[in-house]
Amino acid sequence: MKAREKKRRLTEAAAHYLRQIGRKAQKGVEPNDRGYDRKLDEKLKRMRPEDVDALFRDEGE
Repeated sequence: MKAREKKRRLTEAAAHYLRQIGRKAQKGVEPNDRGYDRKLDEKLKRMRPEDVDALFRDEGE
């Protein structure tokens, strides 16, 4: 898999992850009903903050 493809997949996974965890809880619904990707979360935590910001902003290197 090429580096561009890997970065594109990581960008898409991160965007999906942020949409899932960023939405507001719904009234009367279980607040922990969101999916949680532990592997992606760990990968994002290991990255430098500047790289995560660039990834979310979809900036190229």
